[in-house]
Amino acid sequence: MIMKGQKINDRYQIIKSIGEGGMANVYLAYDTILDRDVAVKVLRGDLADDEKFVRRFQREALSASSLSHPNIVEVYDVGDDNGQYFIVMEYIDGKTLKELLKKRGKLTVSEVVDIMSQIADGLSVAHDSYIIHRDIKPQNIMILENGLVKITDFGIAMAMNATQLTQTNSVMGSVHYLPPEQASGKGSTLKSDIYSMGILMYELLSGTLPYRGDNAVEIALKHLKEPLPSIREELPEIPQSVENIILKAAAKNPKNRYSDAREMYEDLVTCLEESRLNEPKLEYKYPELDTDGKKFTKQVEKAVEMEDDEEEDSGKKVKVKQVDEEEIQKENKLLIILASIFTGLVILVAAVFLFIPSLINGKDKIIPDVTNMTVKQAIKKIQDEGFEVADTQKEESSSEIKKDHVIKTNPAAGSKRASGTTVTLTISTGDSTVTIENYAGKNYQEIKGMLEVYGINVLIERKEVKEGEEAKDGVVMSQDVEAGTKLRANDSITLYIPDIVVKYPDFKDGSYTVEQVQAFCDEHNVTLKVTYDTNSDYNPGTIFYQSREKGFTVTEGTTLTIKVAKANDGSVTPEGGNTEEECSETNLC
Repeated sequence: MIMKGQKINDRYQIIKSIGEGGMANVYLAYDTILDRDVAVKVLRGDLADDEKFVRRFQREALSASSLSHPNIVEVYDVGDDNGQYFIVMEYIDGKTLKELLKKRGKLTVSEVVDIMSQIADGLSVAHDSYIIHRDIKPQNIMILENGLVKITDFGIAMAMNATQLTQTNSVMGSVHYLPPEQASGKGSTLKSDIYSMGILMYELLSGTLPYRGDNAVEIALKHLKEPLPSIREELPEIPQSVENIILKAAAKNPKNRYSDAREMYEDLVTCLEESRLNEPKLEYKYPELDTDGKKFTKQVEKAVEMEDDEEEDSGKKVKVKQVDEEEIQKENKLLIILASIFTGLVILVAAVFLFIPSLINGKDKIIPDVTNMTVKQAIKKIQDEGFEVADTQKEESSSEIKKDHVIKTNPAAGSKRASGTTVTLTISTGDSTVTIENYAGKNYQEIKGMLEVYGINVLIERKEVKEGEEAKDGVVMSQDVEAGTKLRANDSITLYIPDIVVKYPDFKDGSYTVEQVQAFCDEHNVTLKVTYDTNSDYNPGTIFYQSREKGFTVTEGTTLTIKVAKANDGSVTPEGGNTEEECSETNLC
């Protein structure tokens, strides 16, 4: 489990958990190099050993990192840290559309058109690259305070032009937004995202889902068989042009849908123009229950595997499997046999092109585990396995690994990489931990200097002083790391000091001595300069001048000059008194 304060890849310091999914957990983290907050998505530990899930996770990273658009969450970094696969993304401080719907119930027509336009605009970039999101739903759409929409979680996105193995007999996605072709096991196309957008638009306008049921199978069957309810029958004030967009996007027959997100975007940006508000209701060109000229084969979903998602029922994911051959009507047996033969040929071809070359060539090898080895031993073992070793190595303190021995490698031990891959070693500098004490009441500069000697990052934050609370400028009030905690180099601690503005008092009011002024200056790190005047009309010892008047803000490192009356002992320039130059400048001699 990843803990607060832990660093991923020696760079991203975890602040807190912000989300948990069926495949990965998401954390708010601080990028210590670029000084910014980021979201770090880490593959769940129990899935890191599952090659299928790792491939899917890496595919998500590659797909998303190639996309650049204001309405798509930006991907900054991808990698693995000692077996932890991670993606670093833009951190979005906003709400999901699901949260917004819970709060508002439903949205206005203009709001929905604006939101859907932004989603379509963002997805158009993905569709231009033949990338399908495959999981468009309110939980995966963020909206900021300024109204900017961000599409998140290309968790099951698929690059159509990528070579990969697919499961033709199952489909994954959120059942309430599931396109009919996915529910029937026919796979996804760009138009699958369009269907989900149509269902989402219906939900945003009405506050309800068009297809509901007692279980996932019932809902999936409704996507396959039932016509889309008319939203204008429920909400007559919605323009026909807006309903037409929903009808076209959520058509059961993909031939009746928009060809891609860009076409839908172009329709959205003009749908509220006055000339379009009362346009005729859309009529489908192709039969709704007809694909490629043949009716949908009757589906009887017998097995549904539920997967927990981050939301309630509306976020549940399903796998809908075709029925066994014995349960299909006799007249379809020939079709099933032919399909089985074809599937077998596909698998055979895939095996020939994907698996056999890798067995013959043996390009991918396993990174050896060199933990606890000396650097010399580790380099030899890694090179013997056919890998290169980076010239520059990382260093890290460790209480478990002896000094000058290997802590870990990047790529991590056990991961598969091509022969010749460069491996970076992380070397132990020994146990250089610092036990944190309670620093309350101590000067923050002293503590900061002491901890920085050990490589600890010390952050200073000013804290508002509440009424009645005792506080002294420059003195630690509290800290964010508990006493007794052990920190290593590059770990961080924040010291909180009072936000106090100190003003100079009136040292000329007759109540201050030079010693008291000196004590004030020492306390606030101000240099005091004292000069004496033997020709003044003041009683000896009286402070009659200060260079920074009463009410001036005290600033550390500055100089304060005071002038003090002194009895004339008959000499021209008493010891410690004013020089001619000083007398000339101040006109006090």
